[in-house]
Parts: sequence; structure tokens; C-alpha cells
Amino acid sequence: MTPALMMLGTHSNAGKSLLATAFCRILARRGVRVAPFKAQNMSNNAGVTPEGGEMGRAQIVQAEAAGIFAHTDMNPVLLKPEGNRRSQVVLNGRMEGRIEAGNWLATKARLWGEVTAAYDRLACRYDVIVLEGAGSPAEINLKAGDIVNMRMARYAGASCLLVGDIDRGGVFAALAGTMLLLDPEERRQVRGFLINKFRGDAALLGDGLEMLRERAFGVPTVGIIPYLADLRIADEDAVPLERDRTECAPLKEGQLDVAVIHLPHIANFDEFDAMEVEPGVRLRLAAGAEELGSPAAVVLPGSKSTLADLAWLRERGLDEAIRTAHKRGAQVVGICGGYQMLGEWLTDRLGVEGARGEEAGGLGLLPVATEFAAEKVTHQARLRLGDGEVVRGYEIHTGETRVREGTARFGEIIERSGRHVRIADGARTDDGRVWGTYLHGLFENDGFRHGWLRGLGWTGPVAETTALRDRAYDRLADAVEEAVDWAAVEALITQA
Repeated sequence: MTPALMMLGTHSNAGKSLLATAFCRILARRGVRVAPFKAQNMSNNAGVTPEGGEMGRAQIVQAEAAGIFAHTDMNPVLLKPEGNRRSQVVLNGRMEGRIEAGNWLATKARLWGEVTAAYDRLACRYDVIVLEGAGSPAEINLKAGDIVNMRMARYAGASCLLVGDIDRGGVFAALAGTMLLLDPEERRQVRGFLINKFRGDAALLGDGLEMLRERAFGVPTVGIIPYLADLRIADEDAVPLERDRTECAPLKEGQLDVAVIHLPHIANFDEFDAMEVEPGVRLRLAAGAEELGSPAAVVLPGSKSTLADLAWLRERGLDEAIRTAHKRGAQVVGICGGYQMLGEWLTDRLGVEGARGEEAGGLGLLPVATEFAAEKVTHQARLRLGDGEVVRGYEIHTGETRVREGTARFGEIIERSGRHVRIADGARTDDGRVWGTYLHGLFENDGFRHGWLRGLGWTGPVAETTALRDRAYDRLADAVEEAVDWAAVEALITQA
């Protein structure tokens, strides 16, 4: 059986994804052929593999840290929430359908065979697999339908590390309480604790670690991971977005102000992070008309529920606030669902997003109209802009957008998942102050991003995202490798 190490968490956002990324990087730097795996993701932060399959962004990041191409076998099940009780199911990279909360257990039973088949295929190709759980393995009301935590750990024969977030407080209770709620055979697979996001001197923990071991069935703490600020590695969940919005720094003199609308169903929210690292740029989230203010640019991001988020914009007065900002000189940009919202009309005859026949007027800033389609488009893509520049990104959308004759297009897609094509994409106004595109990842292209920011009046020095990501992965790996008992971790991998 292929050796496997699994990150479990005492709760969501404890740091499982980041630590799985760290272990992928550490092992890869040691010459190990390592791959990430998460049986089931629930997130609207997705990406596309070279083959055109859709999967969770966290495993794409982990694969990149491991120095390999992402593949849907690394995340066979992706649930994309569309509301409180409904999610879209992406299975092995393709849209499978939708589920309601009431039929979830039956669906999971059917998906288990797909999950194990994907894991087996992956395990045949790599020396070590780093798995990640979801939420907490001790949700006793959900364990009957578990396909991502302890059931997956048993199937993979994985040694498990339980991650607790000390920054939230109560980490000892969270770790010991999780162990208490696990069954005896499940406890035996948890071989160590990782205390994450620690600030200060570890000596302050005193004899707490030994007391924890005594009370938590003899499990040792194998690492105390320091709090690492400004890592700039994509998050799996949208949870940190609330924190980021409330912690926005005041605008400094000479800074360029870029506002991203914080939609309730925001998707692919990390694609704007590259702007945040540019000196002299303040990137912020806005969820209300007063918050929006008068930025140099307003970005409407992708959405998993475009019609619902469009209604939310109107309820908050953000539709008028965006138009006002535009009249004051702001450039307005729409990506994917945001592009659809900028148009004149949106129609859902098939009930792709909700009720059949639902329709709504858009913001009217672009002369386009969108009809939602049953077939989902997922591709890695290259797009040629009007000035000849070629940018890379990915498409994930279900809408077909008609553009009024005579309207300038944003660009032309010239490649989809390795195949040469010629497909007009997006639209823009003649003055270029409003534009939209279906291409995600546009701002991760250094040349495009720098040119766009300069067009808004930015004069700062440039940052290169690829180099920054590599440095971030190495910084994370260095910190984790130093903080853990690596000999103990290696022994766990060998024993798995």
C-alpha cells in the first residue's frame, strides 16, 4: 500500500489545507514523488486541470507546491454551494448534477466507489499521498455518511495528524474533545497533534503538552507551527474573506484603490490576490454602497449563484453605487458571473441556477444578454487581446452570452485545453472603461496586470506572481519543517 499522511482538523479553517501544502512541498524538496488528495471538497474556489477537468483550488495549489500538474483524481468530488440547502456536484472533473440536503446520505453512498477508484489510480502513480480531511472528523451527526475523514483514512491506511488552531483559543479542549468523540479504532490512526498559528514563545505552553498527551489517549504533539502572516497562498474556504474585509487598511496618499464586490456566492476569490502584493495598490472587498466609495476600479467577480447575487446587489444599493462610481471615473470590470451581471438581461429558462424561467435585468453597463445553459464549460485557455497580447487563464461557466452587433469584444480565445480554437470572448465599451470576460485568472498574468494598473494611474514597482508563489511555498515549508519533529513525521509515513 502506498504510504499516506493525512491532515485532520478540529474544525474548519484550522489550517489543514495549508499544512497539507507544506508537507507536499517538504517531501517534494526531498526528492519524493508526492501528490495531494481530498476525497470531497465543498467550496466555490475551483480551478481547471490541463485536461479541462474542474476541481478544488486547494488541491491545485498543493499539486503546484509538489511540483506536479493537478489532476481530478486528487479531488474526485467537488460540491459547489448554491444556497443553504443545495449544491452542484462535480464528479471527476465534470458536472454531475445537484443535490439537496435531504438526499445527501444516499448520494455519498454512491460516490464512495468513485472516491476510492480515484485514490487507487493516484496511489499507483506516486510514492506518498498527502490527504486532507474536511471540517472535523468528530461530527458525530455526520459520520454515517463520511467519505472524506476517518473512512478515507482507513481506506488509505493513513497515519493522521490532527490540527488545532491555537489562535482561536481552546486548542487543548478542541484536540482532546475530538479524540474523545472518535471511536477507538479511529483514535489509533491519529498519531500526532499539530498546534497551528502559534504566536510567541512555545515555552509559554509549559507542561500543557504533556497534560494533553495524558488526557488525549497518549497522542503526542509533533509540531507547534508559528503564525505565518502574509503568505499569499490561496485559501480553500471563503471564511477568511470576512476577516480581510473588516481589516482593510485606510487608503494611503498615492495608493491606487481597487474594490472587489464581496458577493454572497463569490467564486474563485483568490484570482485577484496578485494585485494585493503590488506596492502602491490597495485591494479591498466591499459589500455595501457606503463601503464601495469612489475607487479607481470596481471588480465584479465570479459567482456560483449569479441571479441571487444580482438581487443581493440591488437590495444593498450596490447596483446604483457601481453606476455612480463609473460616472465618477472608475473603471468597471466583470469576470464570468460578474461579466453576466454587467449586461442588460439574464435568463434562466432551464432552471440551471434556480426556478425555471427566472430572469432579471442586469446593470446595463455592457450591451450583452446571457442565457444560462445546461452544459458547463471548463477549460484551461489562452486568450489574445486586441493589442496582440496573449494571456492564460481558465473558464468555468454555464452561461451563453450574446453580444450586440457592433460591440467591441474583449478578446479571442485561441486555445482551450490544448486545442487550437478561435472564439470571441467578452465585451468592452469603446472607451474601455467597462469590460467583461469569461476568463478567470486574468490578473495572474504579470504583463496584463501591470499594464491594466498603469492604465488606472499606478506607478509602483512590479511584482512577479510565479516567483512570489514559489517563495511563499518555500517560506511555508521552511517554517513547518523547522517546527515539527521531522523524524517522527517520517516514521509515521513509513509506518502507514
